[in-house]
Amino acid sequence: MFRKKSIIVGRSAHRFAWFVLLLEESMDSLKQGWFSEVNDLWPGMSLSLEVQEVLHKEKSSFQDIMVLQTKSHGKALILDGIIQCTESDEFAYQEMISFLPLCCHPSPKRVLIVGGGDGGVAREVAKHPGVEQIDQVEIDSQVIEVSKKYLPSMAVGFTHPKLSLHVEDGFKFMQQHEQAFDVVITDSSDPIGPAVSLFQESYFTLMRRALRPGGIVCSQGGTVWANAEHVAQTLAHCKATFPSAAYAFATVPTYPTGQIGFVLGSMNEENNFKDPVRSFSEAELESMQLRYYTSDIHRAAFTLPRFAQKILASSSSTNASDRNNNPGDL
Repeated sequence: MFRKKSIIVGRSAHRFAWFVLLLEESMDSLKQGWFSEVNDLWPGMSLSLEVQEVLHKEKSSFQDIMVLQTKSHGKALILDGIIQCTESDEFAYQEMISFLPLCCHPSPKRVLIVGGGDGGVAREVAKHPGVEQIDQVEIDSQVIEVSKKYLPSMAVGFTHPKLSLHVEDGFKFMQQHEQAFDVVITDSSDPIGPAVSLFQESYFTLMRRALRPGGIVCSQGGTVWANAEHVAQTLAHCKATFPSAAYAFATVPTYPTGQIGFVLGSMNEENNFKDPVRSFSEAELESMQLRYYTSDIHRAAFTLPRFAQKILASSSSTNASDRNNNPGDL
């Protein structure tokens, strides 16, 4: 189920994902109908959104891009037939993938975002008062431009003075920046085609090389409800690379199974991801306009149901050495 955002490295324009639009009888435009997301990564299930209008549709050098005006979820960004975000619930994902790692680091001054072409993660990272510099690497310039036009509430992240935006390959960028970042956030696409490499141990090794001492990584990590094997394998790669690793999740209704996960790794073996080192008062949360993240939500995100604990722990033990992680980590 791994999903989200524009790709970081090149991939073919057509993927296993395919989509269906049920149209009213009209040859020229979509007046009213349904968008259904169907993908082999979450077999036997499909999420459908009622559509009022197709606002934009094009094929970039990397993928099919579509923006839909939905009836109940605002505008939706679709890449290669997969829902990347909707205006109604995008804040949950953006806040959690940003503030989980940021609040686990004592001083996250410089942050790298890999992917995140809609600007939402940049918007959230810029809110953290400790962050001084943000570098974002996104390969598909068209996703950026489409988001600026149709999703300004997310694309506002691109205008923040802390941000330097680089339209290039994320792998090459990181190879040129050794021990440069306190936090690396990977807002990636699905683990099929060339994007598979973003979930391999070699990618976690590359991120580790780009981190300063004590640095933290956070990658989009799928859902145990539909892709437990993929989640467990990605967590195992992270554990094999970092002294401390963990998996957390958030609720996002328009993602398959209504959940999305995050794989975190830390260069500090004593890091306890469950307990944020930086907490915000209610006044601070309000001033930052956070709608999902709180310190309590942070702690709860790492509390997994028993079946998930068993699956991830079992897979990790067979694929990675025991690194004496914190009791709350898998």
